[in-house]
Amino acid sequence: MAVESLLGGIFGGLLRIAPEVMKLWDRKSEREHEYRMAGLEMQIAEKRLEFGMRQTEAVVGVATLDAIGEALKGQAEMAKAGGRLVAGISALVRPVITYWFMALYSLHKIALMLVAYDQSGNWRDVFITTWTDQDWAIFSMILGFWFIGRVWERVNAQRSS
Repeated sequence: MAVESLLGGIFGGLLRIAPEVMKLWDRKSEREHEYRMAGLEMQIAEKRLEFGMRQTEAVVGVATLDAIGEALKGQAEMAKAGGRLVAGISALVRPVITYWFMALYSLHKIALMLVAYDQSGNWRDVFITTWTDQDWAIFSMILGFWFIGRVWERVNAQRSS
């Protein structure tokens, strides 16, 4: 009987402590949940901020393109008002700058090749090392502007007419 009393006291005490342990475990789970939720809320806020920044960049980009378009329209009107000579000079600005840039760039590359050849004496290595990915990018940009961009402008102008 003493053993039963002792066991009853032990199990009674354990059963009395069990709800308190469960409350502590529940509070811990709540804190972990709140911590995760705060982290998720921070991620959502970051994404909203990033989205807002992208929207602002898009608005600025559209405004910039609109301003460029208006500037070109104004330039065209001024060229027409100035007469045929002014319109011709205005039409030559972009091609002349392109030719000038390409001439300077080509002279620069030729000078680099000559210096590299003087140092190594191997033309194959000189050509491989002096024509880089950036050179291809510049070359592609210029070709794209003059051959694709100009055609695209003409097609859009014909559609809007």
